[in-house]
Amino acid sequence: MAEFASIDPRYRWAVSYLRALIQAPPGPPPGTPPEVVRERARQRLERLRSFLAFFGEPHRAYPVVHVTGTSGKGSTSAFIASILHAAGYRVGLHISPYLQVETEKLQIGDRLLPADRFATYVAELDEAVRAWLAEGEDPLTYGEFWTALVFHTFRREAVDFAVVEVGVGGRFDLTNVVFPEVSVITTVGLDHVRTLGPTIRDIAWHKAGIIKPGRPAVTGVDDPDLLAIIADEARRNGAPLRVVLPGRDFTVNCEAGATFLVETRTGRRYRLGLGGRFQAHNAALASAAIRELGWPSERAEAAIAQGLATARFPGRFELVQERPMVVLDGAHNPQKLRALLAALEDLPRAARRIAIFGVLDGHDAEEMARLLAERVDLVFTAAPEATLRTAADPTALAVLFERLGTPAVPMRCVEEAVDVALEVARSDDLVLVTGSLYLVGQARERWYPSAEIVRQRTCWPERTNGTVRQAGTVCGEGSNTV
Repeated sequence: MAEFASIDPRYRWAVSYLRALIQAPPGPPPGTPPEVVRERARQRLERLRSFLAFFGEPHRAYPVVHVTGTSGKGSTSAFIASILHAAGYRVGLHISPYLQVETEKLQIGDRLLPADRFATYVAELDEAVRAWLAEGEDPLTYGEFWTALVFHTFRREAVDFAVVEVGVGGRFDLTNVVFPEVSVITTVGLDHVRTLGPTIRDIAWHKAGIIKPGRPAVTGVDDPDLLAIIADEARRNGAPLRVVLPGRDFTVNCEAGATFLVETRTGRRYRLGLGGRFQAHNAALASAAIRELGWPSERAEAAIAQGLATARFPGRFELVQERPMVVLDGAHNPQKLRALLAALEDLPRAARRIAIFGVLDGHDAEEMARLLAERVDLVFTAAPEATLRTAADPTALAVLFERLGTPAVPMRCVEEAVDVALEVARSDDLVLVTGSLYLVGQARERWYPSAEIVRQRTCWPERTNGTVRQAGTVCGEGSNTV
């Protein structure tokens, strides 16, 4: 909590309260039978439903757009929230996980929830949980408390709409208590196989589980086998399904450092506030989701254009420094990393590409290393910090890169990796920070310290282009939690 020493003590209390709820790893141990995993997930979901009913159904107090997917769900959620904000609505946005500070998961409009109100809502929910326990009910887990806190916050903030990103999977995710106006499934790929797998069809089944009876759904999944699973879920629920495909429905243009979504049918061009050509897919899904709300055409077009252009989302193809250029992107699975590496080709060619890389256990580190080794000249490996989560060993990762023919150096911590990478980088080099979102959040402390984010209530403080903002560089400062 050293990074928050100058912040309201009630906020520090609320953060400590939440972190104290973390008692066990979020995923089952290797080898746990799928039926055991699913039964445990069902029990957690039912306990949360029961508590929310006890607490007055806060998740029913506003219309919801529900978003899942292996890749792109966070950016798609950010685009949707930005469009709704541009249309004049008071919007709550929930993303998962956060990069640096807890209030990133509780965005109201284009700002983070104020620290004092965050503490107030944690205290109110604590009081409700105490009453719940007095009835003889079981305690809430960290994830259950957090999800209830999101819904309670949005009710207390009187939002007109909530955009809710799924944590993991969908069918048994704790957010899947909502009955959304529209459900969005961005992509399906191999990730979180310990919880959702072992096959990609299993993962598609989990994602499809957010589709609700009679409510429209939008997807960008194009694999016929996986799309059939989603379409079958939609048919059984009587839910209209809209499939958004590149080429047929949209294309992307990258011009003069800007990214544009181009609708194939109408020829309309929308400038995107988020960098990287892969964002066109997410923007197209966001646009389709908004149209499923049934707005008049003129109103929808104006809001979509403004919302896509002004969307912000830290840690996703985020340029935080120009000389040397530094890009932060939480590409924590092979699908995301392929998209990131393709997007790098749209940037001015750097003399060298230097990567800072690390992932948590359970992700496909070997495949990600293979992809990265083909496109970079030097790698610094580091272990991201996350409470009760184990990271892939930086030394083992460095050995893997060396075997792939790319020089690699293990670092003691993320902060040291950033320091050394910037020391060796020349002004015409590119430094890419990627892998775990926790690693990206810890690296981002150098430019945007957590305490400043909490005070200013924004994840993207104003800065001077090319200026390196100094923050603490001691190993362990600015760590994130699950």
